[in-house]
Amino acid sequence: MKRRAMTVSLENQAQGRCLDPDNPLVYVIEPGLKDVHLTTWATLNKPLVERELYKHGAVLFRGFDITNTRQFGAFVEAVSDETMEYRERSSPRSQVGDKVYTSTDYPPDQKIFPHNEHSYSLTFPLKLFFYCDLPAQQGGDTPLADTRKVLDSISPEIKDRFARKKWMYVRNFGDGFGLSWQTVFQTNERSVVERYCIDSGIEFEWKKGNRLRTRQVRDAMLRHPHTGQMTWFNHITFFHISTLEPNLRDAIVADFNEEDFPNNTYYGDGSAIEPQVMDKLREAYLRHLTSFIWRKGDIVLIDNMLTSHARSSYAGERRIQFAMSEPFTRNSGNVGI
Repeated sequence: MKRRAMTVSLENQAQGRCLDPDNPLVYVIEPGLKDVHLTTWATLNKPLVERELYKHGAVLFRGFDITNTRQFGAFVEAVSDETMEYRERSSPRSQVGDKVYTSTDYPPDQKIFPHNEHSYSLTFPLKLFFYCDLPAQQGGDTPLADTRKVLDSISPEIKDRFARKKWMYVRNFGDGFGLSWQTVFQTNERSVVERYCIDSGIEFEWKKGNRLRTRQVRDAMLRHPHTGQMTWFNHITFFHISTLEPNLRDAIVADFNEEDFPNNTYYGDGSAIEPQVMDKLREAYLRHLTSFIWRKGDIVLIDNMLTSHARSSYAGERRIQFAMSEPFTRNSGNVGI
């Protein structure tokens, strides 16, 4: 039997509760009075918002006055010290405002596996924001998973292996599949790409035909800079060839040699990750997924280290906008090859 949800007052003008009393990952904040201006309230109560974010992992703002991109961007600014542009891109997005983008522009029939934004990068965002401008007619939710629980679900043997070896992300550009290096690095100049890679602990190799291969080694687990908790923070499962939908995976395997796959992951020493390990990693994420149905005007603030996010397939038009902030640079001594 479910416990009764507890509602608490948040400085009188808003009230908060756990979305699911049996799963504290998503904390909901709703207006407690009529005509509460969310951005003004958030500006005055930023420490309170961050306290709930670090405690739970995600905060869903529901029932407020957000109706357009400009208001969404203002809210992001109100609860962020520094907003971020979308660099070292991994998925197609369209810019719709100042540092505001569409969520991943994948076909609606495709699911997106749980991941932490830019976990492959030297510098990554601590805060992510999603705004629902228009919910899908069916599906299209954004499942979330607590990376602390994901970490606890992984066997000590596997965790120890990744702690020692780390993980490697190998990426190929210019073979007619996926984003071009010009889009990913937002430049047409090779020298700019090379400087970015050197500064970011990325090994690069130019191939014939203006094609590019990159390799980067990162830690699979990181300690949260504010909570001190260890998190499972990586793209090991997301970019591994075995996680792709079967039809897409088979097409890539048929058309490319393994070293030329658009994306793939390995242990940090370049050795293959065993299929049974990949199965257990995917299972750890899926075991802890929780979700909610989007409502128009919803904003969810996600702690990018404490919470991974995904996307369900959907039907009908869906407009979800995305922003990120609070850049954090990991220990540069623990990156590179």
